[in-house]
Amino acid sequence: MSAVSAAVDREADRLTELDSAIGDADHGANMRRGLTAAVAALEEGVPSSPGAVLALAGRRLISTVGGASGPLYGTLLRRAGKVLGDQESVEPQRLREALHSGVEAVAQLGSAARGDKTMLDALYPAVEALGDSGDDFEAARRAAEEGAETTVPMRARRGRASYLGERSVGHQDPGATSSALFFAALADTAGTAATGEPA
Repeated sequence: MSAVSAAVDREADRLTELDSAIGDADHGANMRRGLTAAVAALEEGVPSSPGAVLALAGRRLISTVGGASGPLYGTLLRRAGKVLGDQESVEPQRLREALHSGVEAVAQLGSAARGDKTMLDALYPAVEALGDSGDDFEAARRAAEEGAETTVPMRARRGRASYLGERSVGHQDPGATSSALFFAALADTAGTAATGEPA
């Protein structure tokens, strides 16, 4: 979560710029605030399991991030945390299952699907790219980034951008872009864990 927060902090201005074209121009600031609060909560007392970490971060995002992003990202993390449960360590395959469940929960909450020009256009490809073993984090990073880029020519069918109709075409979705940052941070963290050095 610290790596995600750092990535969003670096890219907050870009996220807001993307959001200014088709949204409320606050996605970067909102995500920065929410993730900073989540990391602060985790530093106050580290939960006993990875699942509990995700659940706590999800709750904090819901309570501090405005608009739709807080509930959507909060739901993603809380559902993934619930699937992981109280296990002290998590195998990659189990993490993939948890993330897939979280993405499905986002789709249900937002009444959205792939192709609607939302965060799902990055999340679904990323989780699928983790593979059967669940540990192809670099492939997931690439798939999320490519998924975010595919939203540019799409017409938004969900969220505030959908109000713009054809004017939403030609702009990259900010939610898909921040989702790609999540998977980039996951890949970096997995690389650090594997080598003992920064990825």
